[in-house]
Amino acid sequence: MPSIHRSAMAAALAAGTLFAVSACGPDSPSDGTGGTAAPPPASASAGSSTAPGGGGVIGGITLPSGIPTSLLEGLPKSWDDLKKWKFEDWDKWASQHVFNNPVVKDFWNPDKMGDSKPAEPAPPTAKPAADNGVTDPEPPVVTATPVPRPYTKQPSGKVFFSAQGGRGNCSATVITDPQHPGKSNLVWTAGHCVHEGKGGNFYKDLVFVPAYNNSGASSGGKKAPLSELAPLGTWWADQVTTSPQWMVEGGGTGDSASQYDFAIMRVHNQNDTGKSLEETVGSAVPVWFDAPRDKLSVSAVGYPLYKPFDGQELYKCDGGRPTRLSFDPKRPSMLTIGCTMTQGSSGGGWFATMPDGKTALVSNTSIGTQEHTSLSGPYLETVAKQALDWISRKQ
Repeated sequence: MPSIHRSAMAAALAAGTLFAVSACGPDSPSDGTGGTAAPPPASASAGSSTAPGGGGVIGGITLPSGIPTSLLEGLPKSWDDLKKWKFEDWDKWASQHVFNNPVVKDFWNPDKMGDSKPAEPAPPTAKPAADNGVTDPEPPVVTATPVPRPYTKQPSGKVFFSAQGGRGNCSATVITDPQHPGKSNLVWTAGHCVHEGKGGNFYKDLVFVPAYNNSGASSGGKKAPLSELAPLGTWWADQVTTSPQWMVEGGGTGDSASQYDFAIMRVHNQNDTGKSLEETVGSAVPVWFDAPRDKLSVSAVGYPLYKPFDGQELYKCDGGRPTRLSFDPKRPSMLTIGCTMTQGSSGGGWFATMPDGKTALVSNTSIGTQEHTSLSGPYLETVAKQALDWISRKQ
């Protein structure tokens, strides 16, 4: 890259194995037979049509080919204009792209959780930006280490979902809710963990399992009951928001969508206990927007699934000061840290200490290199802050 000559990232680009785009595990979603199905393709909503000839430029936004015309409604004139959106603009956009996730009681059981294998990403079509000063040499490799149990002291967990190709999983984090202090039901993850991208749909059966495998009952290939896998319950998503950039471009039309690869879910307990997620877990972290890059020391957390990991253990990488990675110089450069975590860690939180001493979320795992030497996540600024404001105020 201007270092875009760094070998690991270049190899990942050539092989098309950045694991951000469609989901977050080592293989395609399970087809229910123990094998794997094709990655879930983005698809138009039923009854919608696609843009004539596919793609084109609307205002200042370049549209990928084949997206449904319904997605054009509500788009800003340019991505720069998106930063000017108010709550009403986000609300209008969300009303045109409704998330429907009815609870299917007892749908998620240990077998379905165990065979969920999110899709590999589509081959990237863009190259990281070079010679513009926003892509740095790859950082030193950092070996992932196990997070000590019990996980109930952590705001982390796993996300499970159904896609066209089968079932998938990701990692995620309980965050604070500005409108409901102490009683948050909000979860932060990656955009590709909730939505197909490129004019597609939201995934189905979307749930969050805090403190997944807290006791280690399913470690080492052992079978464990749901009560051990989900000690704090199964939390179904009621509302989800992700960036318009991910919904329009994500999933194989260019890696610049990864620079806005984040999502926020509002969830509720399948078996209503009267307590919020934050009260149940006992912790939640604030989101630190526009965090000063040069003063960050970042740790990434997640449930890596690809060998040598198995998706049953929570790991972390203390990556230190992040470097920069960019596919589009007009967008905020991604944060990159050295880390050996693999697929399955997608969506997992990146944490740093704020000036007041509190731990905050500053990003989430989006993509990584084929050799599993580094991870990259979106830099959270205005658009991400607007998304959180909308879902926090929207009940």
